[in-house]
Amino acid sequence: MNNHKKELSPEQREELLRTLKNRFEKNINRHKGMAWANLQAKLEANKNKLWSLHEMERTGGEPDVVAHDKKTGEYIFYDCSAESPKGRRSLCYDRKALESRKEHKPENSVMDLAAAMGIELLTEEQYRELQDLGSFDTKTSSWVKTPDPIRKLGGALFCDRRYDTVFLYHNGADSYYAARGFRGLLKV
Repeated sequence: MNNHKKELSPEQREELLRTLKNRFEKNINRHKGMAWANLQAKLEANKNKLWSLHEMERTGGEPDVVAHDKKTGEYIFYDCSAESPKGRRSLCYDRKALESRKEHKPENSVMDLAAAMGIELLTEEQYRELQDLGSFDTKTSSWVKTPDPIRKLGGALFCDRRYDTVFLYHNGADSYYAARGFRGLLKV
């Protein structure tokens, strides 16, 4: 993808900032002690990060700030949609898994799409941190970053929330399901 395509129009930028501000104000519990003005200034200074947030929003992720790293000054956004983002489901784990499928290949892989969007996949630990902020994936599931030893053996990990508990599971990396997507994070 060309870099010039990764820029938002002024209208798209304004609309995204308005959406993010509304979500920020509605969900103060996710970012206690943070001020929107500081975050907005940081966002406006990082157009490429705004583009990535727009992609998170466009695919149904409902990104919101969940942390502020005081050492680096970075704000950390997670996908906070109630269920796994609709625009990022039915994907196998990575390119190797996609290429290994002989038939019924999905359109893309989680790792390729995350890279194209400029975001990272949540780890199991980050997924559990997200679940401390609310109940997510009660009807869906989300792939999480899989450790290399598991991936080398053909597996991949995913999580969901059932019975008010977060569960970690495994599946073949080449599997995909209509109710499984992925959640990303972005540091700004």
